[in-house]
Amino acid sequence: MRFSTQLRSQLFRSGLPPISIASTPRLVNRGFTQMAESQDPIVRALQKYTTLRLLAVRCDVSDALCKLNYRNGGFLSGLTMWSPLRQDGPTKIVGPAYTVKYVPLADPAPRYPTHYIDQVPKGAVVFVSCPQKTPNAVYGGLMSTRARALGAVGSVIDGRFRDVQEQRDLAYPIFARDVGTAPPAELLKVAAVDVPVKLQTDEQDMEIRPGDYLIADVNGVVVLPVELAEEALPLMQKQVEADEKMAVEIKKGMSFVEASKKFRL
Repeated sequence: MRFSTQLRSQLFRSGLPPISIASTPRLVNRGFTQMAESQDPIVRALQKYTTLRLLAVRCDVSDALCKLNYRNGGFLSGLTMWSPLRQDGPTKIVGPAYTVKYVPLADPAPRYPTHYIDQVPKGAVVFVSCPQKTPNAVYGGLMSTRARALGAVGSVIDGRFRDVQEQRDLAYPIFARDVGTAPPAELLKVAAVDVPVKLQTDEQDMEIRPGDYLIADVNGVVVLPVELAEEALPLMQKQVEADEKMAVEIKKGMSFVEASKKFRL
């Protein structure tokens, strides 16, 4: 993806400091992880929003994507935070997707020749896809241990995962559909890595591609298509500024309708 000279200049001139949620002792004690500074200008810009709007980064991205007519604002339904805490706290992740595709053992596709977890790129969000209604877990604590060691910022499991307490002891962010106990080997195999995968739900027709940006926090998970990222960023900035002005005036007594007309239109 090519970024405009103007965007690159704006992002790198901003001098954003390393983003570390664990930089405050209070948060370290509660077991939160950290997002290291990225060299990707889009990730750096998105990290800026995680600092300014601790609980709204996902919503800001969705609002921008809705304005660009991207379906459901990029929201990936059914995926919620399980670690470091269950749907609580300021944990958030931002990074390009590293996708993993599980298929049934009977699928004619050959088994992936090595373990996907040893190839996770630094700064990536691991996205694991498996068939709907799979009762077995497709991801566990050792996977997070290795991913964390390689510099991944978190994992999103479109299915079940296990070793919940181990994940939390690692302070490693996990977003998933549900939990399980049994490993996947009796039912599934990994057929491909770094390929487009479909969200495994009947609610939506959503695709996650390698390199698309995944943003997740207590609100849920959003995919930001790489080709829309440069357009979405200024829309996010405009939305944040409008919402901040609205909040000030609403607290002073202005109605929501009046504030919307004044700042959003």
